[in-house]
Amino acid sequence: MNPTVRGFIDLTRLQFSFAWPILFCSGYMLATTVYGNFSWFDLARVALIGFFGFEAGLVLNDYIDREYDKKDIESDKLTKYWRIFNTRPIPAGLISPNQALAVFFGFAAITTALIATLPYPHSLLVFLIMVYCYTIEIFYQIEKRQTQQFPFAQLIGRTDFALFPVAGYLCLGNPDVNAILYFVFFYPFAMAHLGVNDLIDVANDRVKGMSTIPILYDIPRTTFWIFGFTVIHAMMAFLFMTRLGLPARCGIIAGMFLLVIANFVILKNRTSDAALRVLPLFHGAMVLYTVGIIADGFF
Repeated sequence: MNPTVRGFIDLTRLQFSFAWPILFCSGYMLATTVYGNFSWFDLARVALIGFFGFEAGLVLNDYIDREYDKKDIESDKLTKYWRIFNTRPIPAGLISPNQALAVFFGFAAITTALIATLPYPHSLLVFLIMVYCYTIEIFYQIEKRQTQQFPFAQLIGRTDFALFPVAGYLCLGNPDVNAILYFVFFYPFAMAHLGVNDLIDVANDRVKGMSTIPILYDIPRTTFWIFGFTVIHAMMAFLFMTRLGLPARCGIIAGMFLLVIANFVILKNRTSDAALRVLPLFHGAMVLYTVGIIADGFF
């Protein structure tokens, strides 16, 4: 395969591209259970917004960290998991920084054009969330390079991920209780997921001088970070489920079961290898959540 093509596949984490539209559409389908007005055209439009919007964020992440990623000493863990060809394409020279920036602006422009087709004020709300998410991603990537005594960058930075399904909800719905509950349900998951990623990539982050959770608090306390946010996530799940139907509740309960297994393995072993082994369980839980919520909208 052409090296440039391989580079673009790794730049966009193409093998996970199905996940972003599903997550975004779960918000839209939740809104249809409240407001009605479901249409296949709108579902397709929302899916495209989710796909191009999230992909733009991934490319932006690589562009911002392009110089720091040259210092990686382990590529057989997190890099290999997220990227089919196991490369950081910009530091590897497969994609130039200007090409990556052009991809970001291209994807962001497509996302903006699709958002503009939504009725007002939904178009404005979703656009503002998009701008916020890209801005906070830049803030997070830069701030975690600084010396921190408190994980301010992490706590603020991962609001972008938690707002992603909320933006899907706002494609049709209003900023109501359901939108808030989806956020408070998903935000602790995003924080636990961040802890797992940081635990896996601790060797690379240490040589880069990044103030990630294991660098700030050491590995044992990182495992408690993951466990603590998982517990908060479970508490918020019970609150969120009061607004959901049976398919969504079943999906959330099944997903929580996977997280229990993942946390048991992490707490028992307390190693980056153990975190890597259970990372698919976190992603499987997210898929179960979103598929259940989407099924709610149909049934």
